[in-house]
Amino acid sequence: MTLTDTGPLVALLDFDDDQHAVCLAAARAIPAGSFLTTWPCFTEAMYLLGESGGYRYQERLWQMRWTDRLQLLDPTAIETERMAALRAQYRNVPMDLADASLVAIAESRNFRRLFTVDSDFFIYRLADGSMLEIVP
Repeated sequence: MTLTDTGPLVALLDFDDDQHAVCLAAARAIPAGSFLTTWPCFTEAMYLLGESGGYRYQERLWQMRWTDRLQLLDPTAIETERMAALRAQYRNVPMDLADASLVAIAESRNFRRLFTVDSDFFIYRLADGSMLEIVP
């Protein structure tokens, strides 16, 4: 299972996206299993896919969800509180809600690998001071 940010979800499904080929190659190299994401990332991806390809692209994302290729994680109350603290800590970056959700869930559920094309994740640190392993 691989924690997945918005960017790769969009790039995998939008064939015209600048990161499509890179994300496709990375997805093929990731061990078998579902991609995991959060509701904020899923919502952001739905919006961006709607902007670039309309319902047709959004339907591809739903298909990933329906076939269990993509699983959505619900944040706990503690993770939600951590998201607010992270956004405050990184307000100068700034950290958006989707990024905060991924870092909070990675910390609490012990995920250490993130599929992302967002360079901000090279700035963010987990509570123990470590970084997430970034794919690709």
